[in-house]
This record gives sequence, C-alpha cells and structure tokens, in this order.
Amino acid sequence: MAALDRLDVKLLRKVQADSSLSLAELAAEVGLSSNACWKRLKRLGADGYIQRRVAILDRRKLGLGTTAFVLVRTDQHDDAWARTFADAIAGISEVVEFYRMSGEVDYLLKILCSGIEDYDRIYKKIIRAVKLRDVSAFFAMEQIKFTTEVPLDCVEV
Repeated sequence: MAALDRLDVKLLRKVQADSSLSLAELAAEVGLSSNACWKRLKRLGADGYIQRRVAILDRRKLGLGTTAFVLVRTDQHDDAWARTFADAIAGISEVVEFYRMSGEVDYLLKILCSGIEDYDRIYKKIIRAVKLRDVSAFFAMEQIKFTTEVPLDCVEV
C-alpha cells in the first residue's frame, strides 16, 4: 500500500464531499491532469482508501424521520451466539449502524424508522433473534450534525 501524499488527501477530501464530480472536475480541483487523477483514483480504490461511492438520500423525504439509538445488553458472549445475533441484525435493513461496545453496553444500534410504532416492529425482530438481557432505546430529538466524511486533517502526508 503506497503512502498518501498531499494530492491524494486533497483528492480523497473532494471525492468524499461529492462523488458525482466528473474526472475533469476532480482533476481541476486538485491540480492534476485527468489521466493522473484517474490513476490516483484507481490506486486509492485498489489500496482500499475508497471503498465505494454512494448517493446520500434524504431519509425524511423517504418517511424515515425517526432515529433510534438502541443499547443492547446480553449475558451471552460465545462465538456462536455473537454470529447468530450479528446475522440477525444484518438482516434488518432499518439498522444502519451496528457496533460491539466496551463497558456496560454490549452493542449499539442506530435505527432509522418512521416513528415509534415502526420502531416497535423492528424491536420485536431484534428480541426474537436471540436471548437478550436488556434493550433500551433513545430517540433523537434533533440531528445537529451529520456527515459521512472521514476527517482528513490528521492524516500524515
């Protein structure tokens, strides 16, 4: 894996802010020829820095205006249980983020849904999947900051 230079970081910053920019626009933004820009993008993808390019959808327009953060506690910690739980959660499309945690909470889920009744439907899927000790949900009142951009200011070049 090649080390990143300042042009790589500049290119990553631009492409993660707007992946719909054309190759010519990206090249002009970072000060490269289109060919050099394309080669860098190809290398950054091959090296795993760029995993994929996506469109960010407006969840509210799609009827998913409620965000629930769900804390899960369990008494089960063996590999088979964890695999079963992870597979079950992976099958619930409304769970958009899923983390194994340290501390008193074992797992954290971020769920997008249409409201409390919709959350209850998803909650029932979760508790049917495996034996859990406790499931607690917290509902976001307001989204103050949202970004998909990885901070690049701390990347050494």
